[in-house]
Amino acid sequence: MSLPPAAVEAHDPRAHLQENHDMIAPEHVLLDDGLAPNFETYLFYALEQRDKEAAEARKEGHRPPTGWLSELLGLNRLADTASVVSDEKKAGSDEATLAVSPAEYRAASSSLRTATWGAIFYLITTDILGPSSAPYAISQVGYGPGVACFVVFGVMAAYSGILLWHMYLKLDSDRFPLRSFGDLGNRIFGNWFRILCNILQSLQLIVNVGIIILGNGQSLSQVAKFKLCFSVCNIVWTLAGQSRMILGQIRTLQKFGWVANFSIWLHIIVIIMTMGAVAHTAPNYEAAKAAYNITAGPVHTVAINQQPFQPQLNGIMQIVFAYGGAMIFIEFMAEMRRPMDFWKAMAGAQAFITIVYMFFGLFVYSYQGQFVLIRAYQGISLYSLQTATNIISFISSLIAAALYGNIGVKVIYQIVLVELFHAPPLTAKSGKYLFAVSVIIYWALAFVIGSAVPQLSNISSLVAAVCIFQFSYTFPPLMILGYLVQVDAMSEDRPYDIKNPRASRIDSWWDLSRWVRGYKKHFIFNTWNLLIFLACLATAALASYTSITSIISGFQTGTSAPSFGCRSPLQTS
Repeated sequence: MSLPPAAVEAHDPRAHLQENHDMIAPEHVLLDDGLAPNFETYLFYALEQRDKEAAEARKEGHRPPTGWLSELLGLNRLADTASVVSDEKKAGSDEATLAVSPAEYRAASSSLRTATWGAIFYLITTDILGPSSAPYAISQVGYGPGVACFVVFGVMAAYSGILLWHMYLKLDSDRFPLRSFGDLGNRIFGNWFRILCNILQSLQLIVNVGIIILGNGQSLSQVAKFKLCFSVCNIVWTLAGQSRMILGQIRTLQKFGWVANFSIWLHIIVIIMTMGAVAHTAPNYEAAKAAYNITAGPVHTVAINQQPFQPQLNGIMQIVFAYGGAMIFIEFMAEMRRPMDFWKAMAGAQAFITIVYMFFGLFVYSYQGQFVLIRAYQGISLYSLQTATNIISFISSLIAAALYGNIGVKVIYQIVLVELFHAPPLTAKSGKYLFAVSVIIYWALAFVIGSAVPQLSNISSLVAAVCIFQFSYTFPPLMILGYLVQVDAMSEDRPYDIKNPRASRIDSWWDLSRWVRGYKKHFIFNTWNLLIFLACLATAALASYTSITSIISGFQTGTSAPSFGCRSPLQTS
């Protein structure tokens, strides 16, 4: 579903400005009433920013096109790098002088936007579990519902991505940059929504790292043939992640894109090896018995899995986990040189996830049936292939940990330490030391999460329901509803005046007339998004409840490995 034409061509607050408005220096029109910029101001500067980017794109149009394949392979990035270097020379270094003018700051801000859509494609597809959880998801619901869920969730994830991209283009500028999902929410609903988004984002990122520790701990215990204490395995990966973040920081997503590129090929290698192994070897009955308490026997596959609703919903949440990149879409767009190209990366990534993950899930489920594990390659019974896939996954998981851990620590550092406790910024020397300490604490908490609840399927289902579902499905329809209501309410306002940005409104949000005017223009589209929001909210609440009850049941029945214990979740005794 696409945005209605009238929504795409949003009300232009510059339409009736005086002819010489471009002679006004931006630094002389900042609000001096001590209040934050209003919605119209964000729209004004965002439109100017998009015009600037469009002009730059036309300026670079003399470059011979290299095509989408070259973009994905990284061949276009040399030209982009040269352009960025040129911009950085014009902007100057922020370390060269303590006095930086607003114009120089905006120039430097533009030069930091270096990521191409090809790099962002790899970043979106660099997730935590990769395709390895797809067979488990299909095993919980069966062939038919599994395929349907993959397609429907993929389409809706792409829809949400388009909504976020549209709102970002309409509200982001160098003067008022958007840096996170919470920033976008703040401009639409206010600070309370920003706080909610930041809390959920921080929770998701730290639990994601905990899932990486737990999953890699399981892999290491398999490689060691369960001769190494499981808690020690988790400690090994906790220390590895901390060392990676403290010793080597990748500061821009464009540079990280090359690493993410490598991670995707590692995923593909694991996919091929796993499919080859399951087609010619028996399932890992011992691990399946430890995980599900089922004995060895013939493989069964079904079109529809007739089992209780609770495990089915937990399986569906694994599919949601695969489409969990929306949480950091805004961070990705914030580092793109041409954010208008983001839709290419997002559409390509969602198509890749839907097709590749679904095919892999169907293939492995067909050979292993009820014995598939949450990480499919851990269900390989042949030790040599099992070890090879585990080791390759170690590398790809550390890449994902570096991405999520880096962003996660920075988000928590900014919203907790800087905003609440007035800690020094990361640019200060003391801030860098405090950040290093924060990394240690962050990974320690992730270790506690992964070791305290050694139930990979249940904890990943819980974070998918509580956090991922909101960013990928619940929040975007609500946010586009709030955005369009505000934009359409401006249709009868007075022309926007850059010198007096608060004088355009003819009524306020305390008046019913503004609400009616804002909602009725796109009544059907607004109602559609409202219904999606309510349906997603109800689904997330139900899935959260089932995940929590599954975790409790796992501990009560003894089917789960003990917290902080030495027995691996894949070990029978």
